[in-house]
Amino acid sequence: MELMALEEADRAAFMADAGLKELASGRIIRACYEVLGLHTFFTHVSDKLRAWTVVGGSSAKTAAGKIHTDMERGFIRAEVTHFEDLRACGSLKEARARGKMRMEGKDYVVRDGDVITFHFTR
Repeated sequence: MELMALEEADRAAFMADAGLKELASGRIIRACYEVLGLHTFFTHVSDKLRAWTVVGGSSAKTAAGKIHTDMERGFIRAEVTHFEDLRACGSLKEARARGKMRMEGKDYVVRDGDVITFHFTR
């Protein structure tokens, strides 16, 4: 609680001095996701990255349905890269140019950290 009361720069310095890499809340959330078998995938629209949660083992079609049922019903394909690849490339356009994007079908199993662009019909 005391850490959260500190300014961001002071908090970072305190954590570094104490050998802490993250707040306890981050560890608790990660542990809960692991116990519940949840995965996070991201969508990127208009320079905004949004996180979505699915049960591990969910298909791309099911993940599309988390965003909107029409996307699941009209699912065509998913364009997928991993968050770390997107971060290294700097943009989806650059990830495509470097061959880090791939097309996946409805049976693709979403992995934790995937960045997905869904293609669907209305």
